[in-house]
Amino acid sequence: MKTDIQIAQEAEMKPIKEVAAAYSIQEDDLELYGKYKAKLTDELWQRVKENPDGKLVLVTAINPTPAGEGKTTTSIGLADALSRLGKKTLLALREPSLGPCFGIKGGAAGGGYAQVVPMEDLNLHFTGDFHAITAANNLLAALLDNHIQQGNTLQIDTRQVLWKRCLDMNDRALRNIVVGLGAKADGVVREDHFVITVASEIMAILCLANDMKDLKERLGRIIVAYNYAGEPVTAARLNAVGAMAALLKDAIKPNIIQTLEHTGALVHGGPFANIAHGCNSVRATKTALKLADIVVTEAGFGADLGAEKFLDIKCRKAGLKPDAVVLVATVRALKYNGGVPKTELGSENLEALERGIVNLEKHIENIQKYGVPVVVTLNSFTSDTQAEYEFIRRFCEERGCEFALSEVWAKGGEGGEALARKVLDTLAGKESHYHPIYPDEMSLKDKVYTVASEIYGADGVSYTPSAAKAMARIEEMGFGNLPVCMAKTQYSLSDDQNKLGRPSGFIINVRDVYVSAGAGFVVVLTGAIMTMPGLPKKPAADGIDVNEEGKITGLF
Repeated sequence: MKTDIQIAQEAEMKPIKEVAAAYSIQEDDLELYGKYKAKLTDELWQRVKENPDGKLVLVTAINPTPAGEGKTTTSIGLADALSRLGKKTLLALREPSLGPCFGIKGGAAGGGYAQVVPMEDLNLHFTGDFHAITAANNLLAALLDNHIQQGNTLQIDTRQVLWKRCLDMNDRALRNIVVGLGAKADGVVREDHFVITVASEIMAILCLANDMKDLKERLGRIIVAYNYAGEPVTAARLNAVGAMAALLKDAIKPNIIQTLEHTGALVHGGPFANIAHGCNSVRATKTALKLADIVVTEAGFGADLGAEKFLDIKCRKAGLKPDAVVLVATVRALKYNGGVPKTELGSENLEALERGIVNLEKHIENIQKYGVPVVVTLNSFTSDTQAEYEFIRRFCEERGCEFALSEVWAKGGEGGEALARKVLDTLAGKESHYHPIYPDEMSLKDKVYTVASEIYGADGVSYTPSAAKAMARIEEMGFGNLPVCMAKTQYSLSDDQNKLGRPSGFIINVRDVYVSAGAGFVVVLTGAIMTMPGLPKKPAADGIDVNEEGKITGLF
């Protein structure tokens, strides 16, 4: 059996100019990065912004398990299938982070015969967007420390510095550090921290900004610290905005590549959904909607994280209205949620399936609370049985959902045609009445409780004293009308990754709260979630290599 990277390396790609032309994107609308990837110019948006919008389909999933779900693979296969059925379709996906590529998850270009290419480029440096975000983040950190060193006219309290440095790599040793050691000229000694680039507020700002003007305004609102009087100090007051924007000048432009079947894919931005808002850029999504009949996008991890933030943050901020949601699961993952060990998932077990399907049931209920129609799809495995399929099909249809099997990993777009037809039936026959799950004017604590109780199924929310104090301060500063961005483990509906299925009788534990004023949301850290992940005992990097001809192996 061929690996994902072997399939990708053997693919015959079209020049990206040809792929773009199918969407009426002219050569002058492209800034080429070689033959197979490009950025879209600002002029393209000006030319198409008055076009009518296509339909927007979100792909999300149950909580991830070691058994695998395949959300990105499904998104790509669905787009290819819709293209095969004659619909002008575009993908709007996130860029992969180097952290998971060299850590535990692997790449994020899809899998099997449902991939976007060039796969190695996408999973590694791509067009440099993440490097630009990292540089802009760390420039702000350097300007902050330099201001303190050079007299501190803004009276920044070094015990209340909020801004953290970042790196697009899993590196637990950088979570908590001390800077400024050495001679007097080496800076003021203080505690500092690193987050992974995808958790940087600048990543969120890039993904939510509409244009350069909006980007600069958002950058200026970033709160980097408090002064001795307890007042916020912003990036604008450090005169950092212009230089940061210069670093992000190209990164703000969406990227276009292609699937193995030459469907266009706008791949731009990449915040994680467990520690950030988990959606690709607003610019890419809005541009895609002006160019295609149907846009297939995805949001990270399970629907309790990525879909919730897509629906409560991205759509609210960008004025987007999704027309349908595809919810991805596998028989194996549902049995894992039912208590079956990973080594025994290949055997038919309807009792375990019945126990584990409650996880899928909760996600269906959650999406329906937003007023959006749901299509459930199962990624097919050879070990699945017809009895298991039939049980899940009945379960979904009894809950008002369309249901289809997906074989896109093995068959590409052809294997997604059954799913595509169900999506088209849903778009034609079921109206979306999208609405966020809470209003802007609700208090921050009530917003957190709404997400915790309605989406996670929690009985309540507890706060550490410091978190409660931080939330009160944020509301006093006038940020109480912002949505909340919940940082939580992806593996469970609760904040305890060991509670599988549909847990009940639990409390969500909030340990910290801070405002991302530039992004426009309030981050709520729950449980033991980390904003700088670590590497596993045997990282994926162990198996990655490049030969003398420059051919990469082991990259997923």
